[in-house]
Amino acid sequence: MGIVEKIKEIEEEMARTQKNKATEYHLGLLKAKLARYRAQLLEPASKSGPAGVGFDVQKSGDARVALIGFPSVGKSTLLSKCTHTASETAAYEFTTLTAIPGVLEYQGARIQLLDLPGIVEGASQGRGRGRQVVATAKTADLILVMLDATKSEEQRRLLEIELDAVGIRLNKRKPDVVFKRRTTGGITLNTTVKLTKTDEKTIRTILAGYKLHNCDVMIREDITTDEFIDVLIGTRKYIPCLYVYNKIDAISLEIVDKLARTKNTVVISCEMDLNLDYLIERIWESLGLVKVYTKKRGARPDLSDPVCLRKGATIEDVCLGIHKSLASNFRYGLVWGRSSKFSPHAQKVSLNHQLQDEDVVSIFTK
Repeated sequence: MGIVEKIKEIEEEMARTQKNKATEYHLGLLKAKLARYRAQLLEPASKSGPAGVGFDVQKSGDARVALIGFPSVGKSTLLSKCTHTASETAAYEFTTLTAIPGVLEYQGARIQLLDLPGIVEGASQGRGRGRQVVATAKTADLILVMLDATKSEEQRRLLEIELDAVGIRLNKRKPDVVFKRRTTGGITLNTTVKLTKTDEKTIRTILAGYKLHNCDVMIREDITTDEFIDVLIGTRKYIPCLYVYNKIDAISLEIVDKLARTKNTVVISCEMDLNLDYLIERIWESLGLVKVYTKKRGARPDLSDPVCLRKGATIEDVCLGIHKSLASNFRYGLVWGRSSKFSPHAQKVSLNHQLQDEDVVSIFTK
């Protein structure tokens, strides 16, 4: 029996099983098996074949945004409008057959937009180019789920199912669980909160299903069984997401208003150039980048060419972003904060000093 057949068999058994306290442990074991088989399907242990390999597109710029959706939802049109990238577009399905990159320049940052081939139902089982789409999507800093505003909400649900099945968790954070393997000593399980969505017996059943008999587990939040399985597998990607509804020029204002008020949602029309500027603003906010300006001794800061970094970045990240030798030869740094409006008073800092948006930095080396 192949992996796809095993997955189908487990899904059918889970659908037949009533959910109650008595079946909780059995369902936990089935979920663990299902997650393991899906991982084998999309990320096989053998490296000889093309399965699981992403598209040959080098990651560039300050961040990567992946456009994902079913065929013919306007991904290619959006890419060409936002990045001036020539992309084959048409009103029929399956136009894009490979990944097409473009660069969006905004507030001094270079953001790589990647138009991925349209996902088809069953992509999580390797249909179409599902494996390559998934492998590339996992490298993104933000995912734009492109949807057709003229179609039903079923399209969004199906896409979420496909992405969830391949280990991409949209708008979620990694569970606060510490898991450490050991060679001896059995299982040590500690919790700092009361577990209401799972229990110790289910967790131990899942560990046995993965043949983990010696490990330390520290659970610091009220997690579900699925979240614990995610921690064990360790390959899950937690990526922020914006749901982008295209073709709003073809629906009523009432429906547009309802969609626009939905969390993590932007409504646009690529054909009519409606709301594209706002979408770019939301992309910037969702990426959570900070701009840092550099300043040479005796000169004013260069505000035309910022260094764009992730929130929480340090002086060391600035050094590495300019040249790797700066960090090894670092003596100290001077930082003018945003609130000081570049006043002559600077703060002397070390490599691990955390930077804020629009800080000005001078670096002194040995």
